[in-house]
Amino acid sequence: MSSAWVNDSNAALLTDLYELTMLQSYFDESMNGIAVFDLFIRRLPENRNYFVACGLDHVLDYLEAFCFSGDAVEYLQSLNRFSSTFLGSLRDLRFTGEVYGLPEGTVIFPNEPILEIVAPLPEAQIIETFLMNQIQLATLAASKAARVTHAARGKSVVDFGARRMHGADAGVKEPRAFYIGGVDATSSVLAGRIYGIPVSGTMAHSYIQAFDDEKDAFRRFLRAYPDAVLLVDTYDIKKGV
Repeated sequence: MSSAWVNDSNAALLTDLYELTMLQSYFDESMNGIAVFDLFIRRLPENRNYFVACGLDHVLDYLEAFCFSGDAVEYLQSLNRFSSTFLGSLRDLRFTGEVYGLPEGTVIFPNEPILEIVAPLPEAQIIETFLMNQIQLATLAASKAARVTHAARGKSVVDFGARRMHGADAGVKEPRAFYIGGVDATSSVLAGRIYGIPVSGTMAHSYIQAFDDEKDAFRRFLRAYPDAVLLVDTYDIKKGV
């Protein structure tokens, strides 16, 4: 059974096909000179006045482990688009360049580089897709969290968004970005485990519905968790209160 999870053995394939076809051409033309790639945001969305940089940690983890596994090379061979000598070179490809990045949590503005890569051209090219993917998602989440926590004016803000996020990867990484952006805790247990973020939770409407009586559901839950937050809007808010 195939796995859709991204890990160290397949992350190099999380790239656009044209990155690899360009690499084939660079290889054919012996183009290995040093290149500089800057990652920046061109403009602010309407009614926004800043971003919060985030995602650098994910990028560094990826670059440290970057490689094309045997399985990855075999898959690329099956596409019949690449020469055998080029595919052989991928087996030895590692990231040897330099990374210059803003500390996570830094307030940034349009056209300011969040990340700069200085590396041999093929290395800088092949990592482009993954780096944009990780930095954009994390920066989006951290920037939104910063605006929410600012609007809260000192009140506690908790992330309960795991079930609404676009995929399991986001359900772990976005809570980290939210935390960097100022959120106090997350409902994502795995994010709490991996990143040391405080975890928090309330209860679900399904818990209330599991009992014949709403008041009885409250009592039973308070018996287990005396300081719990109770949901009063399962049926009728006024009656729930």
